Amino acid sequence: MRWNVLSWLVAFLVYLNSAQATNFTPLTHSSPKEAGVFIDHLFSVTEVMVTDVATPPGAARFYAYATLGAYAVVADLNPDGGNGALYQSFVQPFSISIDGSSKKNLNIEFCATYCMLEVGKSIMPSGKNLISSQEKLIDQYVKDRKIRKSDISRHIAYAKQVAGQVVAYASKDGYGKLSTLRRYSPSPRPGRWYPTPPAYMAAIDPEWRTLRTFFLTDLDGYYPAPPVPFSDKPESPFVELLNEVYSVTSQLTDEQKLIANFWDCNPFFVSYSGHMAIGIKKISPGGHWMGITGIASQQAGLSFAETVQIHTVLALSLHDAFVSCWAEKYQSDRIRPITAINKYIDESWQPLLQTPPFPEYTSGHSVISRVSARLLTDYFGDNFEFTDTSEVYFGLPERDFTSFLQAADEAAISRLYGGIHFRDAIEEGVRQGDKIADYVLSLTGKNTFSAIPPVNN
Repeated sequence: MRWNVLSWLVAFLVYLNSAQATNFTPLTHSSPKEAGVFIDHLFSVTEVMVTDVATPPGAARFYAYATLGAYAVVADLNPDGGNGALYQSFVQPFSISIDGSSKKNLNIEFCATYCMLEVGKSIMPSGKNLISSQEKLIDQYVKDRKIRKSDISRHIAYAKQVAGQVVAYASKDGYGKLSTLRRYSPSPRPGRWYPTPPAYMAAIDPEWRTLRTFFLTDLDGYYPAPPVPFSDKPESPFVELLNEVYSVTSQLTDEQKLIANFWDCNPFFVSYSGHMAIGIKKISPGGHWMGITGIASQQAGLSFAETVQIHTVLALSLHDAFVSCWAEKYQSDRIRPITAINKYIDESWQPLLQTPPFPEYTSGHSVISRVSARLLTDYFGDNFEFTDTSEVYFGLPERDFTSFLQAADEAAISRLYGGIHFRDAIEEGVRQGDKIADYVLSLTGKNTFSAIPPVNN
């Protein structure tokens, strides 16, 4: 089922003035070794996000545009582009325009990877840290004699042209206006979200729903069922949810603790030593699934172009999934377990995981993990066994899975073990993710697509 996803991803990008077609021919040129170079440098982007403490939605946006830059290059320079079947854009408003004379005899892999880093350098707060990665890439290609040193500047110039057009497109997605929107204030109503210990941070990204999406044409069709209504009455469904979190977290097995910590992915974790607050660097939920995508790509021996394609489709889908989830979070504005349990059950109770700073419903990890697992399953097939080493860099052991869906189910239930989500937020989050994945996968085979609004370049 690998090409099911790619048939519409390939149509997402660059319009090359070729005849319209509905069939997709997958990209297969270049070697898995080159794909590994791309994956390594994408992790450099991840490291900058960790340094910047990028929010989960923000990280997904950075991944989306960075990988989009790489894919734009692959689409533009693909040697098979003249067959009239590969690179028509389903999203006509987004295209790149590069003079043909500047594209002759360019190394696709170098330009795509350099462009990805250039986009990241331009849109991330500490993006300049990627300069060293770009220099490393240059040295590598010159040393291996894949590009003559005298020809490097021409490759860089092309990659920067593409990156500039992607960054210009990104600048019109609404991100720059977020700071001008009305600030979120916690509601005094019972059952509403309130900043949680230990840092009592303000709510993160309350207006993220206003950002432009890549695939979802609107958000209305992806809202989950309403959460269980808040009540402090002992026999109410909400108190049952509350008691479940309290009970489960009070008797966790070692395996459940390991699962909770493995999927924590909380970039806002704060540790205190006396009066000193210390931020502990962690990967974002989206970053974890981008890591899994890289692991699967290398295990399957994908070519460079295939690797760029699947990373791009996942990143764009992660972005849309976070927009959808965050729209619900600030619509339902639901209280976190730690606030409710401390008030109504046990004032000394602490969850295993530190609660992130935004409303509870739905579980973001449940939503984006389900979307990711569905897309990867569609691409790589059912029962794709892999060892997830995404968290080794952050001090956690590797973990084996028999399928992407098994991993997603574990990520979802980890939020209950960690004490940061109620069961309905987890289960409805999975359903929300399924809705989004269903829509993305339904785009297969269509020769028109208007998810992205027109952009005035």
